Amino acid sequence: MQTIRFIVNPISGGSSKKAIIKAIDDIIDRTRYDIQVWPTRYAGHGAVLATMAAENGIDIVVAIGGDGTINEVARSLVHTDTVLGIVPCGSGNGLARHLQIPLDYRKALRMINEGNNVSIDYGLINGHPFFCTCGMGFDANVSYRFSASSKRGLRTYIENTITALAKYKPETYHITNLQSFNSSTLQSFTLKAFTIALANASQYGNNAYIAPYASMADGLMDVTIIEPFPMTEAMAMAYRLFSGKFEDGAKHIRMFQTSRLRIVRERAGVIHCDGDPMKAPREIEVSIVPAGLRVICESDAGAHTQPLYQTIGQQMASLTQPATETFRQASHGIVDALKKGIRREE
Repeated sequence: MQTIRFIVNPISGGSSKKAIIKAIDDIIDRTRYDIQVWPTRYAGHGAVLATMAAENGIDIVVAIGGDGTINEVARSLVHTDTVLGIVPCGSGNGLARHLQIPLDYRKALRMINEGNNVSIDYGLINGHPFFCTCGMGFDANVSYRFSASSKRGLRTYIENTITALAKYKPETYHITNLQSFNSSTLQSFTLKAFTIALANASQYGNNAYIAPYASMADGLMDVTIIEPFPMTEAMAMAYRLFSGKFEDGAKHIRMFQTSRLRIVRERAGVIHCDGDPMKAPREIEVSIVPAGLRVICESDAGAHTQPLYQTIGQQMASLTQPATETFRQASHGIVDALKKGIRREE
């Protein structure tokens, strides 16, 4: 009989987890699995519980929460024999979406009950593990604002994004690619950037695709650099983000892949690691560790077999109402920010 420990963040996503805990009893096969549910009680507790589980030879540890909870649990399971399971119930659910893990908790539990798993890559930013994305610049600034907000959810995230958009001043970065894969890859360059995103998975969450071609099974990170752009082009940038149409060579966008790079910026400040902000020095080193974690998902979910923007483009006509509403809210918010900015200039 295999052992499963469910680590539950009671407050992630702002909703009760009682229904999920009840569904565990209804769905998980107790003839195959020995089950216990462990709630987290403070920030970082998920990492403590997951470490304890791995040290005691638990077969599967399931993180029930958002990307922050999943990061806590996952970083304690890398290079162990314990498999990660995910029941996503956070604000963005970027890792779960990339791995095609259902957002419906009952379907996610059925996937865990099947137990199929694959090995995926993970990243390190100044020694801190990340599994989805990390970065600096505007997205880190928004993460910092969001973490200080009393309310959670997509609406709050969009409001923080809009507020920051009109005030943010891009920095200058010196980037050194520490591993080149072809002669056209620049080894070292300096530029001013709005955002630098370092992606192991394809999206931030909420289907915001910062790195549409990213795979979690290729030993590489996808680097997306958004150069400064005028506010009048903010809506076009938002459209590209939510439609998966970020491409190297597109206006204000640079993209390349590497396994390791160093970034030196103007000053110490905030970075984000799977959406959680943290302070970091001027010099930042980021790398990818191949196949360091086993996770329950479909066998091909970690790697994209075709350009993802084509898949997304085919799906745009049948977007769900929540996804359409996400882009509508973002678009209206950007328009409001533009109007406020114009009034200030006048």
